[in-house]
Amino acid sequence: MLLRQLSLINYKNFESKELTFDAKINCFVGDNGIGKTNILDSIYHLSFGKSYFNPVSSQNIRHGSDFFMIDGTFEKEGREEKIVCSLKKNNKKIIKRNGKAYDRFADHIGLLPLVIISPADRDLIIEGSDTRRKFIDGVISQSDKSYLQNLMNYNKVVSQRNALLKYFAANRTFNKDTLAVYNEQMNTYGTEIFKKRTSFLEAFIPIFQEQYKSITGNTEDVSLSYDSKLKDDDLLTLLNKNLDKDRALQYTSVGVHKDDLSFEISHHPIKKFGSQGQQKSFLIALKFAQFHFMKSQSGTTPILILDDIFDKLDEHRVSHIITLVNDENFGQIFISDTHADRTESVVKKIHQSYKIFKL
Repeated sequence: MLLRQLSLINYKNFESKELTFDAKINCFVGDNGIGKTNILDSIYHLSFGKSYFNPVSSQNIRHGSDFFMIDGTFEKEGREEKIVCSLKKNNKKIIKRNGKAYDRFADHIGLLPLVIISPADRDLIIEGSDTRRKFIDGVISQSDKSYLQNLMNYNKVVSQRNALLKYFAANRTFNKDTLAVYNEQMNTYGTEIFKKRTSFLEAFIPIFQEQYKSITGNTEDVSLSYDSKLKDDDLLTLLNKNLDKDRALQYTSVGVHKDDLSFEISHHPIKKFGSQGQQKSFLIALKFAQFHFMKSQSGTTPILILDDIFDKLDEHRVSHIITLVNDENFGQIFISDTHADRTESVVKKIHQSYKIFKL
């Protein structure tokens, strides 16, 4: 899959920008704050219907303007796909595929597979479990529509159950039968989500281990594991066991919305014991594994975005990454860097066609 052309109007710091891309490697170089990452984010926006860096859509409108528009022409499996994403202030965002607007944004997910690697990924290590769940859910949802639907249904039921718990507390009342309806629904959706996450990670973890070895030269022992209370009890049992706690807290304290991933290096949390270089290698391996998993599931080579990837990596690790992306398994790649000379020396080693855009 390729992105041939990109047009931006009033997107972030760009009033107007037209770009035509190389089929293999495209590099954006220039000082910090000039808009390199904004161009990469606009490509992500076309794939996922939202920004990678700022989920508040209206804040992606250029200052002083009242709308933005991103227009991309893709080539996928020999067909042209024209995707337009636009937002006017105080209106709903619109995503159009070949001139036709989507009724539900969820229907767009998975059409244009894409993987982004960015300094913002460090949130996967340092932030709470919500960030890591979003990562798993995002990868699975790209190729599994039923998973995405189950997830939306589950989250809706949790919100309804939480509202009911608050109502009980506020009105000093309680109805176990009403709560049981939500428990049953949570169990139905949650059990499917747990099964899918478990089978996904069984396939994903070996790919991740292999990618980490490739990046580091097989020098460090890292692990990735799935933490879920559903490994010990079914969800209905957990909800019943935690009923008193939930009533006191006025929210649902157990379920797949509390699952997490553990990231470790040498059997210790990488958050506390990993150097900056080790953490970055871990995250790159995670995203490369995502790339290979998505490619195997969709049969389409995802676009790969490398935002400021060479920062905080030693030359040894950079050379391993270059070797990896030089593999024919990779398709179109977008890179940003503050050092034009470094970028050019890196892409020349990849032995593929490339374009450098100086901003």
